[in-house]
Amino acid sequence: MEETKSMSITSLIAIPALITLGITILRLVGELEHWPKPWFSAAAGGGGAIVGISWLPIIFGPYFALKLAGAGDGASSAGKAIGFAFLGLVLLIVGGVVAEASFKHHPRVALLGLLLMLVSAFIPGLGWRSLGNTLLAYAFAARIPVLIVMLVAMLGNGGQGWGTHYDVAPPGFPSQTLAARFLHLAVFPQMTLWIGWTVVLGSIIGAIAAAIGHRGKHAVPAAV
Repeated sequence: MEETKSMSITSLIAIPALITLGITILRLVGELEHWPKPWFSAAAGGGGAIVGISWLPIIFGPYFALKLAGAGDGASSAGKAIGFAFLGLVLLIVGGVVAEASFKHHPRVALLGLLLMLVSAFIPGLGWRSLGNTLLAYAFAARIPVLIVMLVAMLGNGGQGWGTHYDVAPPGFPSQTLAARFLHLAVFPQMTLWIGWTVVLGSIIGAIAAAIGHRGKHAVPAAV
């Protein structure tokens, strides 16, 4: 009897989403308490701090992939799954380059770049639908709480912010209203770049892990 019919995306991502939320809260507390680098950093963009959620797809991608494969919902073709995952990576990089190059002088073109990064999140699912859908759900479950944290942080100190990486603007960022800052610093990157990054990275590592695991199960023992 196949287990895939009883395995819902919600149940699959529930614990990873809670772990991710816990790390998000831990990072916020660490920055507010000025805990040491390189574990925490309040610099714009995160400063490469070790405590963060951007690297979690490296763990949860294989976790989801192996769970799905073990339940009989693996990829129809390992090569196809890996290929579409890397195609998503190409689109993510192209979108990032377009958005970065045109942000200041061509905002409409920058929006196209952001859209490409979001679309990249849907490409891996063409090679392995269940893994793509699972990672997409996890990506939103991970990033929507970050949006809420960023809004609260930006509203802190009477709109001056808390001085964490959740509310600090990068150098040279133009003066804007709170609504505009939230849109440009929170909504756009969290709902495009980081959604694409989570799904694409998780799919690449997950598809490779599942392919290796599948090959290992079917390997013929060497003759003694």
